[in-house]
This record gives sequence, structure tokens and C-alpha cells, in this order.
Amino acid sequence: MPEPDPPSPQVSSGEPSVDPAAPTAKPAEVASGPDTEELLRHAELKAQEHHDAWLRAKAEAENIRKRTAIELANAYKYAIEAIAAELLPVKDSLEATLAADSAALETLRSGVDLTLKQLNAVFGKANLREINPIGEKFDPHQHQAISMLPSEKEPNTIINVLQKGYRLHDRVIRPALVTVAKSRDDQA
Repeated sequence: MPEPDPPSPQVSSGEPSVDPAAPTAKPAEVASGPDTEELLRHAELKAQEHHDAWLRAKAEAENIRKRTAIELANAYKYAIEAIAAELLPVKDSLEATLAADSAALETLRSGVDLTLKQLNAVFGKANLREINPIGEKFDPHQHQAISMLPSEKEPNTIINVLQKGYRLHDRVIRPALVTVAKSRDDQA
């Protein structure tokens, strides 16, 4: 087989020679440079946006935490505001009773009775209920036994209430001080 002829040198006419068999690709830096830099710049902008959003969210969460702490402190501080406003007329009634110069005993008694009714109404609005367990079975969750006395009543029955107890909703805030019955046989 005959060998192909080697390429002949071409005479330069001032224009660069282009080899038709050579690929027409640009150098790697030039081809991927602007696209990579643009992608990097875009990614950095996105990262900055996300960082700024995270900082804003973090600051907002901190502000909510502080605001909630202040609101909670105020809720504790002013929790009795409603009941305090209800108690003011009771205090006014007691002061008016004490300010009376020449009140008869019966007048004073009726004034104190009306004041007690006002106070009971305030207690009712605040859901503060009496524990007056006379005749009930002793319950250590609601009653505090001061003594036991022999009685004809069934053992562990409350026969005397020395001081009423009080319950706020379902929580006992002061147990009733009571005397409890014991059988006459236990005297020994």
C-alpha cells in the first residue's frame, strides 16, 4: 500500500492556520471560567441570604422568648388583680362600719353580716370554697386532726370543726382543723 503524503507546509498569509482535524474547543479556563465564577458568586449570595434569614429568625426567637418571660412575670405579678378589685368594696364596708360613731350593736351586726355576704360573693367568683366537714369521715387530704375524743359517733368521723378549711378549684389551700371521734372502747 502506498503511504500517504506528508502534509505540505502552507504559506502563511497573516491569518492563523486552522487545522480542520483539530477540535475547535476553547481552553479549559476560558470555557468554564465565567460559568464557575458565576455559579460560585450565586452560591455565595444564596448562602449570605440564608445566613441573614437565620440571624433574623434567631433574633426573632430571642425576642419572643424575652417577651414571653416578661408577660409571664406580669401574669404572676398581677394574677390577683381581679380578686383584689372584688375585695375593695368589702374593705370599704368594714371601714364604714368601724367609722360609725354611735352605731347600735344590732346595726353593727347587720353591717358585718352584709360585709360577710360580700366577701362570700367574692370567694364564689374566685372559686374559693369552704371545707366545713362536720359529720363527714376524716380525710387527711382535706382535714387536719387536732385531737381525738371518745364519742358515740362512728370512729374517724369529724365531730367538731375548729377552723374551716378552703379549697381553690380542686386544690386544698388550707385544710380544716378538726376533732375526730374515737370509739369509747379505745380509752384504755
